[in-house]
Amino acid sequence: MDKEARADAKPESAQEFADGPRLLADIGATNARFALERAPGRIEAVELLDCGDYAGIVPLVQSYLRQVSGPPPRHAALAIATPVDGDLVKMTNRAWEFSIEETRRALGLDTLLVVNGFTALAMSLPRLSERDRVQVGGGEPRRDDVIGLIGPGTGLGVSGLIPAEDRWVTLGSEGGHTSFAPADEREMCILQFAWRELSHVSAERLVSGPGLELMYRALAERNAVSVTKPLAAAQIVSHALTGDDALCSEVVECFCGMLGTVASDVAVTLGALGGIYIGGGIVPRLGALFARSSFRQRFESKGRLADYVARIPTYVVTAPQATFQGVSAILGHQLQSGRSENPLLEKVRAVLPNFSKAEQRVAQFLLDQPRSFVSDPVADIAQHADVSQPTVIRFCRTLGFNGLAEFRLKLASGLTGTIPVRHSQVRAGDSAPDLSAKVLDNTVSAILRLRDELDPAAVDRAIGLLQGASRIEFYGAGNSSVVALDGQYKFFRLRIPAVAYADPRLEAMAAELLRPGDVVVAVSSSGRLPELLHAVDLALAAGAAVIAITASHSPLAKKATVHLAVDHSEDISTHLSMISRILHLLMLDVLAVGVAVRGAQSHDRKTDARTLPPSDPGDLGSLISHAS
Repeated sequence: MDKEARADAKPESAQEFADGPRLLADIGATNARFALERAPGRIEAVELLDCGDYAGIVPLVQSYLRQVSGPPPRHAALAIATPVDGDLVKMTNRAWEFSIEETRRALGLDTLLVVNGFTALAMSLPRLSERDRVQVGGGEPRRDDVIGLIGPGTGLGVSGLIPAEDRWVTLGSEGGHTSFAPADEREMCILQFAWRELSHVSAERLVSGPGLELMYRALAERNAVSVTKPLAAAQIVSHALTGDDALCSEVVECFCGMLGTVASDVAVTLGALGGIYIGGGIVPRLGALFARSSFRQRFESKGRLADYVARIPTYVVTAPQATFQGVSAILGHQLQSGRSENPLLEKVRAVLPNFSKAEQRVAQFLLDQPRSFVSDPVADIAQHADVSQPTVIRFCRTLGFNGLAEFRLKLASGLTGTIPVRHSQVRAGDSAPDLSAKVLDNTVSAILRLRDELDPAAVDRAIGLLQGASRIEFYGAGNSSVVALDGQYKFFRLRIPAVAYADPRLEAMAAELLRPGDVVVAVSSSGRLPELLHAVDLALAAGAAVIAITASHSPLAKKATVHLAVDHSEDISTHLSMISRILHLLMLDVLAVGVAVRGAQSHDRKTDARTLPPSDPGDLGSLISHAS
């Protein structure tokens, strides 16, 4: 938990969010707590609502929003006591179900995140300070190691935090539903009592609020104690705290021991050397009674692994707004990643100081609310930015667009993806799952960035050249030779005379034979290969056009008739340039589809009697066989 000092709440004087307050919620089966975060770490307007008073999630949220003043929030994050997997959310302990997207629209929000409640609580742990937790027993946390989290309340939540380079990854879990295992004769009697009512007894059935009530009835029967009316969980805890009811005290003591066993199971399952944290609504209320209980003794009672778990510290989370801190972190990260992954927004941020004062206000509104900039009328954008409508149009033209419509199209293309653009370094010690995930994530990210940075005008010119070409020759050496051969196949299937060369000498000889109307497609990651540059010079001298698929600002890019930029840096000293090759192949797909869509097959081509030279290693016969 050494990272926590970096995540302490911001002071009251922190600047308010430019896009208005953010709605935060912690929704359980019984109660729902709401708050507004008006500035980083400044959580206020906290309200507690009874879920039983509302028919569903939308009227519940609307009721809170009617109670608060000021501008309505545009972004919200809800922590909810149920698994969240996809758009449809079904609560486990309450008969509510809803669509996240439909709820977002019904509430008029730009952003709505719904996450598992314990996922949110887990994300708060790195932000907790010493005053937000109480250690029970011994042990020292290992720095930047796995952290476990459990929390008995209406149910039994289980989650964890996994360190991943410079961030934490939450572990989605339903560990509370693992089968309960009794540790002594008394717990066996409780289990047998539960079996009379339940076909499967999970840990959640006993180590929870309803579990306290079940154990109260079970121990009353075992101890032959006559009870006129079973007590609710809150009443059982109250009597145990005052010590005026022996049965209630025994129930709570039994509960604490069971929790110790569950906590140690989570610790050894996750390898949680960073510590085990206990949240939920029950344990923090027990205070010193929990510290004196058998919890820690049962936690360390692990047979051959007793020494292992004894080194793991256990903490009770006492921060009253811990879940709010977690959903705030998740929402903030989502909004920030949604902005930073769009190259157009990055460009605006980079040139922000160069704008006029009025244009800077437009730019700031764009950076704060990019989706609103796409969907809102120009009058609303101008009003929010406190500028005139012509200023909004001038802002778009300053960035090189014809107007707001064209700017919106480019902006929207970068906001539609849900995969963050990032690069993860493959390391020697990576496991197979980690290595696979990194390679695939890096490839997907590179493709998305290529999509966002593609020059449509250059693509259009390239398609025009290829559509009217008498002959197309693809040049590529080394790793790019495979791309060149793929281009040959694609365009030959379109009935366009096409050939690929990988040998620099053949490329130079073929280039000298070209004529005006022919096109060379030169593919190179670096764009600096001398032999390829020489062949391109010969092709240009012969009157042919050259399309270069290569890096920006390279010698090849500068020579080309049309340059299609593919900028991706790879360490070719230790790895083949796999991602660059995929990007080059995709660029050829774009060109081939473009030519096909424009009716290349019916075009009246200027063919002549020249013999198509054989390709190395294939020949014309193999090409025809492949095309068929």
